[in-house]
Amino acid sequence: MTVSVIRRIASPKKALTTAAVAAATAGLALASAPAHAADATPSAAQAQTIAHKMIPDAAQYNAFSHIVERESGWNVSATNSSSGAYGLVQALPGSKMASAGADWRTNARTQIKWGLDYMKSRYGSPVGAWNFWQANGWY
Repeated sequence: MTVSVIRRIASPKKALTTAAVAAATAGLALASAPAHAADATPSAAQAQTIAHKMIPDAAQYNAFSHIVERESGWNVSATNSSSGAYGLVQALPGSKMASAGADWRTNARTQIKWGLDYMKSRYGSPVGAWNFWQANGWY
């Protein structure tokens, strides 16, 4: 029996095949998951949903959304080739967003949190930042 266990550990494909056959026999289905599902970059729609949950006030969300749409098109990994600004809110440098989380390169929630904090500290709110953006074409 020890040899059988060692062989299964040494042969993960065989162990998985055996598990799949056993599951199928029992009427269960095994599904594979992406190897790095947790690291996947969120889509624009997913980023918008996250922002909407984080910004419940409609006026503040709309202002934030207008800025992000123009700055990055809701692309979490958007990079300005001339300035190096990065992410949804085009932080310059992008590494500033590390203050909101180590996952700032790929996590929409982290980028949104940093962007909201920036807008609040510099302009009072996303609406204040949007007003400035409209007058200047940047914020």
